[in-house]
Amino acid sequence: MPCVELVDMDNAAKTIEELQIKCALQQQQIAELTAKLNWFEEQFRLSQQRQFGRSSEQTQNQVELFNEAEAEARASFEPTIEEITYRRRKKQGRRQEQLKDLPEEIIEYRLAPEEQRCACGGALHEMSTEVRQELKIIPAQVSVVKHVRYVYACRRCEREDIKTPIVTAPMPAAVLPGSLVSPSAMAYIMTQKYVEGMPLYRQEQHLARRGVELSRQTLANWMIQGADRWLSLLYARMHKHLLAQDILHADETTLQVLNEPGRSAQSTSYLWLYRTGRAGPPIILYDYQTTRASKHPRRFLSGFKGYLHVDGYTGYNELPDVTLVGCWAHARRKFDEALKALPNAQRGAAVAAKEGLEFCNRLFAIEREFREVTPQERHTRRQELSRPVVEAFSAWLKYQSPRVLPKSAFGQAIKYCHNQWDRLTVFLEDGRLELDNNRSERSIKPFVIGRKNWLFANTARGASASAIIYSVVETAKENGLNPFSYLQYLFVKLPNMDIQDEQALEELLPWSATLPPICRGGK
Repeated sequence: MPCVELVDMDNAAKTIEELQIKCALQQQQIAELTAKLNWFEEQFRLSQQRQFGRSSEQTQNQVELFNEAEAEARASFEPTIEEITYRRRKKQGRRQEQLKDLPEEIIEYRLAPEEQRCACGGALHEMSTEVRQELKIIPAQVSVVKHVRYVYACRRCEREDIKTPIVTAPMPAAVLPGSLVSPSAMAYIMTQKYVEGMPLYRQEQHLARRGVELSRQTLANWMIQGADRWLSLLYARMHKHLLAQDILHADETTLQVLNEPGRSAQSTSYLWLYRTGRAGPPIILYDYQTTRASKHPRRFLSGFKGYLHVDGYTGYNELPDVTLVGCWAHARRKFDEALKALPNAQRGAAVAAKEGLEFCNRLFAIEREFREVTPQERHTRRQELSRPVVEAFSAWLKYQSPRVLPKSAFGQAIKYCHNQWDRLTVFLEDGRLELDNNRSERSIKPFVIGRKNWLFANTARGASASAIIYSVVETAKENGLNPFSYLQYLFVKLPNMDIQDEQALEELLPWSATLPPICRGGK
C-alpha cells in the first residue's frame, strides 16, 4: 500500500507541474494576443485619425514640460474686453494695400453741362467725389496673330540681268517651328496645369468653349517640346548652381506613369526633390526616376559636398562627402501619432508619448525665439538653450527604450529617434542648418496637390518634362516672379538668342537682376 500511495503522489506532482506549465504557456499566449489586440486597436485608431481627423499635428491641452508654471499662469489670466476688441479690429488700409499693384481703369460720372444749374439759377461747381471700387476680371481671350514679313528684291538688278540680292525683313523665331503655339499660349497652358492644377483634358474643354479646337495630345506635345527644347537649358544651369551650395534639402514622392518601357501601368515611379536652404538664391529642382533606389540621389548630387536635410529614408545613406541632417518634425510626428493612437480616455493623461512630444515642442519653441538672427548668433543660442534639451531627451529615450513594446506606435517613435539620433543632433553644428526638413516638404506640396488633379503621367518623357516645368515655375515663385509672365518672357527670348552663350542664359535665371519688371509682382 505505501508503494501505491507513493506512486499516486508522484502522479499528482507531475499533474500539478504540467498544469503549472500549461498555465504559464497560456498566460504567455494571452499576453501575446493582448499585445496584438492592442496593436490592432492602435492601428485602427491611427487609420481613423488619418481618414477623419485633423491633419494638423497640434495637440490640445498639451502639458508644457519645461515651463509648466508659466503655462498655468497664462491659462488663469483673463484678457480684457479692450484686448479682445483690438485683436478683432481690421487692419486699416488693407484693401488699398492689396489693390495697389493692379492696373486701374477710371470711369467718371459728371452731370451734363445743361444739368449743372441750381434750382435758384446759379452754377453748380464740383464740391467732392464719391469713389466705389470694383474688381474687374477679363476671362482668357484667344486671338490669331499673323506674322507677315516682306521679301525685297532690286528692280535695277532685275532689269540689267544682274544677280538679284534677296533681302528679307527680320522676324522673331517661333517657339516651335510649324506650330500654332505662341509664347503666351505656351506660358498659359503651362501655368494652368503646373501652377493652377488644371489637367490638359479640362483645358481642352475650356478652349473648345472659346471656339478653339485643340486636342489634349497637341497640348501635351507643346508641354514636352517646350520643356525639352527650352526650359531644360535653364534647368541645367540651375542644377549647376544647386550643386555649388553646401546646404541642401531633399525629399521624394510617388508618381504613376502609365506607359513606361518594360513596366506595368500600375508600377510606382518617383519624383525626387532637391532644393537650397536658407542661404543663396532659392532653387527647387525635381527629378523623375522609375525607382526609389539610392543610385538616383547619388547621380543627381554628384559633386555636391556639405549638409543635406532628409527625413530618414535610407536611400541617402551612401552619398559621399555629405553629412545628413535629421528632421525633428518627423520625430515630433511619430510622438503625435503615438498620442493619437491612444484611446480617448488616455490622451489627456500624463502618458510618456506626451512627454516625448513636449521635448520636440520645446526645441521648436526655442527656434522660434531667434528666427531672424544671424547664423553665428543662432549657433551660440542653440548651444545655450537647445543642447540641454537634446541631452535631456537622449537620457529620456534611453530610459524609455526597454520599457515599450517595439511594434507599438510609441515604440516606433522611440525607435525612430534612436536610429536617427546622429542626424537629429547635426543641427547643433551650424547655425545655417534647420531643425526640420519642412522646407522641402513645402516645395514638394504643389506637385502632390497637382497630382490629385491629373493623377498620372502618360509617358516617361512626359514625366521628365513635368519635372523640368515644375522646377522652373516653383523656383520662379520662390524668387517672387509671376510664373505666367516669366514663362512668356522665356519663350520670347530663348528662341531668339544664342543658347550656347552661358552668360545670356544666366541673365534669364529666376533670381537674375536683369529680368524685366513685368516678370515680377506675383506668385
